[in-house]
Amino acid sequence: MMNAPQLILASASPRRLALLQQIGLEPDQLLPADIDETPKKHETPRRLALRLARSKAETVRQKVDASDSLRDSVVLAADTVVSVGRRALPKAELTDQAVMCLSLLSGRGHRVFTAVAVAEANGKVRSRLVETRVRFKRLSRKDMDDYVASGEWRGKAGGYAIQGLAGSFVVKLVGSYPAVVGLPLVETAFLLTAAGYPVHKGWATAAA
Repeated sequence: MMNAPQLILASASPRRLALLQQIGLEPDQLLPADIDETPKKHETPRRLALRLARSKAETVRQKVDASDSLRDSVVLAADTVVSVGRRALPKAELTDQAVMCLSLLSGRGHRVFTAVAVAEANGKVRSRLVETRVRFKRLSRKDMDDYVASGEWRGKAGGYAIQGLAGSFVVKLVGSYPAVVGLPLVETAFLLTAAGYPVHKGWATAAA
């Protein structure tokens, strides 16, 4: 029986790592992809998410192809884009960005597009896109000020983390909760299985 390929997670996100661990997967390496995430002119949020996920996978694939010990590995990458209409909101880094995002999301629905991509040793890149609809309650000035003061929004798509304090803002969600957190698990397992990675290999001892 051939040995299973190594799993490389092209992300430094603790949320994506925790989601993988939730379904019994432990990456052999964490190799974050350093790419330009600036949207292209007229690029839709869904196309942006797919392009960035595939670009992350391909960028890290090039790195591991140059390593004798990692060449046979499978590379997993993902990207999340929060949008209001056709407008992609930033991964907020500044207070003004966070306030702008929360003001736009207050009392209305928005879409979260999360793309996942798997780059195989044979050069093939498979990808899937998941769309989830989320609606926030109407946020008071205190809601926004207190959330901004928490700092939880920093670096998060759309300026919020649904798995954290901002979970108290969500009135309705239609779609995939883990995709909003950062990694759609059904699609991730499907792509890894298609790439020959044994997704269930640790399940027999998971409850031990």
